[in-house]
Amino acid sequence: MSVPELEEMGPHPAAVMRETVPLRDLPSFFARAFGAVAAAVASQGVELVGEPFAFYFGAPTDVVEVAAGFQVSGAVEPSGEVVPMELPGGRVATTVHVGPYDSMEKTYAQMHTWMAAEDLTPADHMWEVYLSDPSTEPDPSTWRTRIVWPVVG
Repeated sequence: MSVPELEEMGPHPAAVMRETVPLRDLPSFFARAFGAVAAAVASQGVELVGEPFAFYFGAPTDVVEVAAGFQVSGAVEPSGEVVPMELPGGRVATTVHVGPYDSMEKTYAQMHTWMAAEDLTPADHMWEVYLSDPSTEPDPSTWRTRIVWPVVG
């Protein structure tokens, strides 16, 4: 994990698919969601901006409420299961996790400890930006995931 940092972010328009998914089914949900979002956005003449992300509406447990998609260059209309969303702006703690996804729990715990030491209160939602593509980078030890965790107060 890189050293967490605080930054101010502006809100960002996005297009996502949102579902409640068993944790073990996240990879198949992500594959379906990223493909559907990319197709829906392209059909509307809107561009994808940046890497794919997953927004968690609360701490992941055995079942998670999650929205997966991309930031977009402009407004999108609902299309099938794809809906518009806005990634919130404000103060966020960020870090980059390096390694397989199943070891991210440790990075989240380290972020929580860092926020407590900095007298910051984490919001109940957070998102991950997938900087590496496992289909082109098969070695999980090299995968990079940016964690963005809004802080309140």
